[in-house]
Amino acid sequence: MFFDRPSSGELAILVHLNLYSESEPEDPKEFEELVISAGGVPASLLIGSKGTPNPRYFVGTGKLEELKQLVYEHCANLVIFNHSLSPSQERNLESELECRVLDRTGLILDIFAQRALTHEGKLQVELAQLQHMSTRLVRGWTHLERQKGGIGLRGPGETQLETDRRLLRYRIKSILKRLAKVRSQRNQGRRSREKAQIPTISLVGYTNAGKSTLFNRLSKAGVYVADKLFATLDPTMRRIELDNLGPVILADTVGFISHLPHKLIEAFKATLEETKNAKLLLHVVDAASEMRKINIKHVNDVLSEIGAIGLPTLIIYNKIDLVDQFKERIDRDENGRPTSVWLSAQTGLGCGLLFQAISEILAKDMMSKKIRLNPSMGKLRSILYTNNAVLDEKLEENGDFLLEVKTPKANYKRILKEAKINSNQLSEEH
Repeated sequence: MFFDRPSSGELAILVHLNLYSESEPEDPKEFEELVISAGGVPASLLIGSKGTPNPRYFVGTGKLEELKQLVYEHCANLVIFNHSLSPSQERNLESELECRVLDRTGLILDIFAQRALTHEGKLQVELAQLQHMSTRLVRGWTHLERQKGGIGLRGPGETQLETDRRLLRYRIKSILKRLAKVRSQRNQGRRSREKAQIPTISLVGYTNAGKSTLFNRLSKAGVYVADKLFATLDPTMRRIELDNLGPVILADTVGFISHLPHKLIEAFKATLEETKNAKLLLHVVDAASEMRKINIKHVNDVLSEIGAIGLPTLIIYNKIDLVDQFKERIDRDENGRPTSVWLSAQTGLGCGLLFQAISEILAKDMMSKKIRLNPSMGKLRSILYTNNAVLDEKLEENGDFLLEVKTPKANYKRILKEAKINSNQLSEEH
């Protein structure tokens, strides 16, 4: 914040403390991957243990001296903490270390700022950044904290800090208005899909689990894929056709991470609503990761926060090509319902099983039957065709139409209502 971003990688000293007060400590390896994803060059990792954070510097005085020495030895211009720091802690550390200090939230925000490509994504990231920055303004303007008196120094009665805070409030207000418009447009598109009875399948999962690779495999969309944390930020939606089911909307979403900053969840609510309103969640898990059980819990925590924890979910164990002697398969519960699919999105192994599992889960909302329509029911026949609900048709000798119909149950009721025909008027064939 308030510093020009260098074009090349920055040498950074990384700091990770194992806090006894933390029930779920952060992962140092993931922290290092985050720094690399942001374009940083880790020069050294300082690890320590502490009961509770120091209120002034977060680390103790001994670790602070070690940090000073590491910054001096490596000529580092950045120190990054794998924890959330208060504004005063950041300010005090910068004063002691004489270089920039960034916490975990600021690091994730920086990665998001680099990855955002669409207008909506950039607005969402900027909102989260401004909300985070508003509490840290004093750091960049310590030389202008007070109004000065004297000849030539009398101002309008407002410090530079107050001016910046006011401008930030205006900008945040403006972005919120524009995001409200985006949300309205998303709601309109969602209502159109609901009216057409096209179900949405949303991909969710921990960052770098392979969601975008799977999305490309299923939809042939060509979404950007890289072995980086948060390689995909902007939501992508594609319409695909599933055998025996018809059209569905497949949505790729931003990856989750442990202790995802609340400001980001708030800023990305318009995007995450696609997940909240999905008919089915595909929870993609890195099967080769040692942390997969913990990562599943972190994803469920975020789903709970956005109100999507109770939705039908199919767990996708991805990257089985990295697991020795492992074959694709479908796991089922005691009722025979698919609960998880083991596959490799990279090689395509097991993707056919995924289509099978999706069809089985969504088929319970489908209705399939043969109905006989007399010539006076031409309007119903026309509406059925408009909704792609007719699989086969035969013309009988007496002029009746024998239709094989397959469509969501709710859609079938809506079609009958639109045609002003009661189900009792129809003759069903077996």
